[in-house]
Amino acid sequence: MKQWRKWLPAVLLGILLTLAACGGESGEDTSNGNDNEGENAETSEEKGTVKIGMNNWAENVAVSNMWKLVLEEKGYTVELEQVEKGFLYEALSSGDLDIGMEIWLPNTDKAFYEKYKEDIDWRETWYEGTKLGLAVPSYMEDINSIEDLKGSDAFPDKQIVGIDAGASIMSLTEKVISEYGLDYTLAASSEPTMITELKSSMESEEPIVATLWKPHWVFSEMDLKFLEDPKNVYGDSENISYAARKGLEKDQPQVVKWFDNFMLNDDELGSLMASINEAGDAQEGAQKWIDEHQDLIDEWTKE
Repeated sequence: MKQWRKWLPAVLLGILLTLAACGGESGEDTSNGNDNEGENAETSEEKGTVKIGMNNWAENVAVSNMWKLVLEEKGYTVELEQVEKGFLYEALSSGDLDIGMEIWLPNTDKAFYEKYKEDIDWRETWYEGTKLGLAVPSYMEDINSIEDLKGSDAFPDKQIVGIDAGASIMSLTEKVISEYGLDYTLAASSEPTMITELKSSMESEEPIVATLWKPHWVFSEMDLKFLEDPKNVYGDSENISYAARKGLEKDQPQVVKWFDNFMLNDDELGSLMASINEAGDAQEGAQKWIDEHQDLIDEWTKE
């Protein structure tokens, strides 16, 4: 027993030295792995974060989610922030958002442009030839103009189904009600709620009038028609462009270059919105569309 006690310190010392050696080797391997991860993290951090303001319109949801996936694939961190139009411009002017995808000019967003003309970087058009107005189901054969709404018995509730209260189309529709002398109220809701009400009314062939715009996927799935606007309150056909906060071109020149290259026609935008609608998930549908249009993506993002 005494002899065992005599050798015990040496045995323990040997065990400790062995463990230290093993620990050193393991630590070295772990350190190498962490160093690589650190380099990747640093690269991602160097790319930076891009904050995109997204209002809840079908084409805006589509292109915002599409760009989120494209930029993330390129190594950027992307934050999508759902906002109403009024807050979008305020946040761009203050630098709280980097990009707003849904700028309708020269008519729809004219008031915002005039207010923030010097405070925002107004960039390139990405879609040409919009339309904005009131729409009804095509089976309403006697209602073809906004003027036909006045005095019509077709709408017993005298209500126009609208979208978000802060949207430009809502203020224009209030002006339409005044200009045409309509005895109607404008019901604010949201785009999904408006579409649900359209579907429900059309399934039973009931009358409904709603605020709508092109581009929108509903025109490919529902038989709708725009009402003529003789007074041209909604204005002529417009273009959709994007805007950036002042200084983004300096901070993220590559991103701004890519967004300046960005352009969609009717078929391309329609297929993107349809893909998202069919998938029932914005990013899943956008990714499917990206996979099928990689040549187009490569053209936008070429070095």
